[in-house]
Amino acid sequence: MRVGTTELILILVVALVIFGPSKLPELGRLAGKAIGSFKHYVDSYEKEWDADTDDEKTSSVKQDTVAQEQTTPAVATDHVEAV
Repeated sequence: MRVGTTELILILVVALVIFGPSKLPELGRLAGKAIGSFKHYVDSYEKEWDADTDDEKTSSVKQDTVAQEQTTPAVATDHVEAV
């Protein structure tokens, strides 16, 4: 949902009428801080999520490698020299 110019002006006029001109800058700062902290928490959650999924991928690859090594038959390492 996008907010157009007309809707934004209407919201600002309603806020001006309700809160008055002295409170609007304070409300703007509070809204900016709230949005900034929300973005900070979202970014930290995304980093944590990526780290967890990377750990799961790494452990999955290690498990696949171990399983493959266990199912691969051992090759004889003794060599017989021909005379």
